[in-house]
Amino acid sequence: MKTLLLIDGSSYLYRAFHAMPDLRSPTGDPTGAIYGMINMLRRLEKEVQFDYSACIFDAKGKTFRDELYPEYKANRPSMPSDLAAQVVTVHEVVRASGWPLLMVDGVEADDVIGTLARTAEAAGMRVIVSTGDKDMAQLVTPAVTLVNTMTNEL
Repeated sequence: MKTLLLIDGSSYLYRAFHAMPDLRSPTGDPTGAIYGMINMLRRLEKEVQFDYSACIFDAKGKTFRDELYPEYKANRPSMPSDLAAQVVTVHEVVRASGWPLLMVDGVEADDVIGTLARTAEAAGMRVIVSTGDKDMAQLVTPAVTLVNTMTNEL
Protein backbone atom coordinates (compact mmCIF):
# COMPACT_ATOMS: atom_id res chain seq x y z
CA MET A 1 0.00 0.00 0.00
CA LYS A 2 1.39 3.40 -1.00
CA THR A 3 1.66 6.14 1.61
CA LEU A 4 0.92 9.83 1.17
CA LEU A 5 2.49 12.24 3.67
CA LEU A 6 0.63 15.54 4.05
CA ILE A 7 2.46 18.26 5.96
CA ASP A 8 0.51 21.14 7.45
CA GLY A 9 3.02 23.79 6.37
CA SER A 10 1.08 26.60 8.03
CA SER A 11 1.09 24.76 11.36
CA TYR A 12 4.80 23.98 10.94
CA LEU A 13 5.54 27.63 10.14
CA TYR A 14 3.93 28.96 13.32
CA ARG A 15 5.43 26.17 15.43
CA ALA A 16 8.92 26.86 14.07
CA PHE A 17 8.53 30.60 14.64
CA HIS A 18 7.41 30.25 18.25
CA ALA A 19 9.81 27.41 19.12
CA MET A 20 12.98 29.12 17.93
CA PRO A 21 14.88 31.96 19.57
CA ASP A 22 15.00 35.31 17.78
CA LEU A 23 17.56 34.27 15.16
CA ARG A 24 18.73 36.93 12.70
CA SER A 25 20.86 37.10 9.58
CA PRO A 26 23.96 39.34 9.58
CA THR A 27 21.76 42.05 8.03
CA GLY A 28 19.21 41.75 10.85
CA ASP A 29 16.51 39.85 8.98
CA PRO A 30 14.58 37.28 11.07
CA THR A 31 15.50 33.67 10.24
CA GLY A 32 14.22 31.54 13.15
CA ALA A 33 11.13 30.19 11.38
CA ILE A 34 13.21 29.32 8.31
CA TYR A 35 15.77 27.44 10.39
CA GLY A 36 13.11 25.71 12.48
CA MET A 37 11.10 24.69 9.42
CA ILE A 38 14.16 23.14 7.74
CA ASN A 39 14.95 21.15 10.87
CA MET A 40 11.37 19.94 11.30
CA LEU A 41 11.14 18.78 7.67
CA ARG A 42 14.51 17.02 7.82
CA ARG A 43 13.52 15.18 10.99
CA LEU A 44 10.17 14.17 9.50
CA GLU A 45 11.84 12.88 6.34
CA LYS A 46 14.14 10.66 8.43
CA GLU A 47 11.42 9.33 10.71
CA VAL A 48 8.44 8.73 8.40
CA GLN A 49 8.31 6.32 5.47
CA PHE A 50 6.25 7.61 2.53
CA ASP A 51 5.90 7.31 -1.23
CA TYR A 52 4.34 10.69 -1.99
CA SER A 53 4.21 13.97 -0.13
CA ALA A 54 3.00 17.53 -0.16
CA CYS A 55 3.57 20.50 2.14
CA ILE A 56 0.39 22.57 2.27
CA PHE A 57 0.18 26.22 3.30
CA ASP A 58 -2.66 28.68 3.72
CA ALA A 59 -2.96 30.92 0.67
CA LYS A 60 -2.79 34.65 1.20
CA GLY A 61 -6.11 36.44 1.41
CA LYS A 62 -9.67 35.65 2.40
CA THR A 63 -11.17 32.17 2.34
CA PHE A 64 -14.63 30.92 1.49
CA ARG A 65 -15.36 30.85 5.24
CA ASP A 66 -14.66 34.59 5.49
CA GLU A 67 -17.21 35.12 2.74
CA LEU A 68 -19.81 32.93 4.47
CA TYR A 69 -19.20 34.30 7.96
CA PRO A 70 -17.47 37.71 8.17
CA GLU A 71 -16.68 37.17 11.87
CA TYR A 72 -14.63 34.05 11.09
CA LYS A 73 -11.31 34.44 12.92
CA ALA A 74 -12.10 38.15 13.37
CA ASN A 75 -10.53 38.19 16.83
CA ARG A 76 -7.39 36.30 15.81
CA PRO A 77 -4.27 38.46 15.91
CA SER A 78 -2.54 39.13 12.61
CA MET A 79 0.68 37.33 11.72
CA PRO A 80 3.69 38.83 13.55
CA SER A 81 5.78 40.98 11.19
CA ASP A 82 8.95 38.95 11.91
CA LEU A 83 7.10 35.81 10.81
CA ALA A 84 5.52 37.46 7.75
CA ALA A 85 9.01 38.52 6.65
CA GLN A 86 10.04 34.84 6.46
CA VAL A 87 7.07 33.31 4.63
CA VAL A 88 8.33 33.73 1.05
CA THR A 89 11.76 32.36 1.97
CA VAL A 90 10.19 29.41 3.80
CA HIS A 91 8.20 28.58 0.65
CA GLU A 92 11.39 28.80 -1.45
CA VAL A 93 13.31 26.58 0.98
CA VAL A 94 10.51 24.00 1.07
CA ARG A 95 10.50 23.80 -2.73
CA ALA A 96 14.31 23.77 -2.96
CA SER A 97 14.36 20.89 -0.46
CA GLY A 98 12.26 18.82 -2.84
CA TRP A 99 8.90 19.03 -1.06
CA PRO A 100 5.94 19.70 -3.35
CA LEU A 101 4.25 22.86 -2.03
CA LEU A 102 0.51 23.45 -2.37
CA MET A 103 -1.60 26.54 -1.75
CA VAL A 104 -5.16 26.91 -3.00
CA ASP A 105 -6.58 30.42 -3.26
CA GLY A 106 -9.61 30.92 -1.03
CA VAL A 107 -9.05 27.67 0.90
CA GLU A 108 -7.20 27.08 4.18
CA ALA A 109 -4.43 24.48 4.36
CA ASP A 110 -6.45 22.23 6.69
CA ASP A 111 -9.30 22.05 4.17
CA VAL A 112 -6.86 21.13 1.40
CA ILE A 113 -5.30 18.49 3.66
CA GLY A 114 -8.71 17.05 4.53
CA THR A 115 -9.69 16.82 0.86
CA LEU A 116 -6.40 15.20 -0.14
CA ALA A 117 -6.54 12.77 2.78
CA ARG A 118 -10.06 11.58 1.92
CA THR A 119 -9.28 11.36 -1.81
CA ALA A 120 -6.10 9.34 -1.20
CA GLU A 121 -7.89 7.09 1.30
CA ALA A 122 -10.66 6.41 -1.22
CA ALA A 123 -7.96 5.48 -3.76
CA GLY A 124 -6.63 2.84 -1.36
CA MET A 125 -3.67 4.74 0.02
CA ARG A 126 -2.41 5.09 3.55
CA VAL A 127 -2.23 8.75 4.64
CA ILE A 128 -0.05 10.37 7.29
CA VAL A 129 -0.86 13.95 8.27
CA SER A 130 1.85 15.84 10.15
CA THR A 131 0.42 18.81 12.02
CA GLY A 132 0.17 20.53 15.35
CA ASP A 133 -3.50 21.33 14.74
CA LYS A 134 -5.61 19.17 17.07
CA ASP A 135 -8.70 19.83 14.93
CA MET A 136 -7.16 17.55 12.31
CA ALA A 137 -7.85 14.56 14.59
CA GLN A 138 -11.27 14.37 12.93
CA LEU A 139 -9.50 12.96 9.86
CA VAL A 140 -8.23 9.86 11.68
CA THR A 141 -9.46 6.53 10.32
CA PRO A 142 -7.80 3.12 10.01
CA ALA A 143 -6.06 4.47 6.87
CA VAL A 144 -5.34 8.03 8.06
CA THR A 145 -2.98 8.74 10.96
CA LEU A 146 -1.63 11.93 12.48
CA VAL A 147 1.91 12.77 13.50
CA ASN A 148 1.85 15.35 16.28
CA THR A 149 4.57 17.93 15.65
CA MET A 150 4.89 18.59 19.37
CA THR A 151 5.66 14.97 20.32
CA ASN A 152 6.42 13.29 16.96
CA GLU A 153 3.96 10.57 18.00
CA LEU A 154 1.51 8.88 15.65
